[in-house]
Amino acid sequence: MNFKPVHYSVSVGCLFLATSISQAATTLVAVASNFTKPMAEIAAAFEKATGHSANLSFGSSGKFVAQLENGAPFEVFLSADDKNPRKLEQDGFAVPGSQFTYAVGKLVLWSTTPGLVDDLGKILSTGSFRHLALADPKLAPYGAAAVEVMQNMGVFDKLQPLFVQGENIAQTQQFISTGNAELGFVALSQVIEKGKIAKGSGWIVPEELHAPILQDVVLLKRGAENPVAPALLQFLKSPESLAIIKKYGYELPK
Repeated sequence: MNFKPVHYSVSVGCLFLATSISQAATTLVAVASNFTKPMAEIAAAFEKATGHSANLSFGSSGKFVAQLENGAPFEVFLSADDKNPRKLEQDGFAVPGSQFTYAVGKLVLWSTTPGLVDDLGKILSTGSFRHLALADPKLAPYGAAAVEVMQNMGVFDKLQPLFVQGENIAQTQQFISTGNAELGFVALSQVIEKGKIAKGSGWIVPEELHAPILQDVVLLKRGAENPVAPALLQFLKSPESLAIIKKYGYELPK
């Protein structure tokens, strides 16, 4: 799958960075699909400070790793997990010591149909449905978390024949939105609005049913010489960025 960059004008978030970058510059950023909405807002806030730009591409974390290992020119990688950035550092594609957690994700079982998904997720064991959507667990950390949830609930073997797998979490949400699956596992950030699930019905999966979804960012070797790239990483730690991240249902890193 080819990821087409989504362009946002983005600025370096701190005034002291503005003085260190004399002319408008840009950085190329790979972003996990679940973080599309908050990153768009962070990008807008990032621009407001000094006027530098970034090109954002959204897709599955696993696909991005494969692209980076084959020469993709990204300078910053916002993953949906902590393993892929660590792998890139170990393999020599990322700047050592630059990785940190920018958000902790939440998984939700969601349907566009009001009342279909109960607030305890019992539909997974007692409900009648034909298709269940999830992101490919080999490529997408949220898909791997969904598998872990079903295994811990003892329903994985029963439900596996009903799986409709998206290449990433955005495609998974599309399967549900278009009715190709009655329900499925997506990121809470995709369906939250004003602190609650905006439409349909959903069950926010308890954290004890899966390993923490630690979403990490890393500075890639290609971005080491571009001051806009580390500036973006620094901006992700700013109070403004953290407020946006929290608004979309993520837990903040401790």
